[in-house]
Amino acid sequence: MKKILIASTSTIHGTDYLEYLLNVLEVHFKKADTVLFIPYACPGGISHQDYTKTVKTAFSKINKNIKGIHEFDSPTEAIKSAQAIFTGGGNTFVLVNQLYKYNLISILKSKIESGTPYFGTSAGSNICGLTIGTSNDMPIVYPPSFNTLGLISFNINPHYLDPDPSSNHMGETRETRIKEFHKFNSQPVVGLREGSYIEVRGPKIILLGPLKAKVFENNKKPYELETGTDLSYLN
Repeated sequence: MKKILIASTSTIHGTDYLEYLLNVLEVHFKKADTVLFIPYACPGGISHQDYTKTVKTAFSKINKNIKGIHEFDSPTEAIKSAQAIFTGGGNTFVLVNQLYKYNLISILKSKIESGTPYFGTSAGSNICGLTIGTSNDMPIVYPPSFNTLGLISFNINPHYLDPDPSSNHMGETRETRIKEFHKFNSQPVVGLREGSYIEVRGPKIILLGPLKAKVFENNKKPYELETGTDLSYLN
């Protein structure tokens, strides 16, 4: 049975890294002593080592050990032997490029689908969907494919922002960009606002957190869903 948490962000305003989700993560990873961390998204160009230190500090608060995938001789064996897995945020294109470089896409998908608990934030959440076509990130590298894990049958747009009517910004809104995506792609897109997350437990896919999510289906008007809603119908 799949056990997945798909979070919009690692940090909400005014809190420490992962602080807002630590109670949830303690339950999610209750059977794991050590969590395998995949730091490949490298936010701001941070090193794998420094990123892993940040994650270790957060997870120490719930008495979980963290081991970075870069600390293993074989990334493949690291995933195969993992008790639980966390993929952090950063640049989704960099993350996916590394996963393809080390031939980890199918192995990671199989590991998660076999029941290993998985947690992703931002870029680590993007890869749970069918593709990374609704990422907010700049394509600073060119992965072999935009296809990802397909753990859910829709795409995620993390850090979803609503238009600000008081802003003088004249660029495209997130909604506009997702409408552009649907000119060429048919899968639904869930816009996850900051602090909200999706929990997958087997066939159940539940929206959780303090805020609604905005759902975009091809050739339909976008609509809002309340927290607690079952998203399984999108799968």
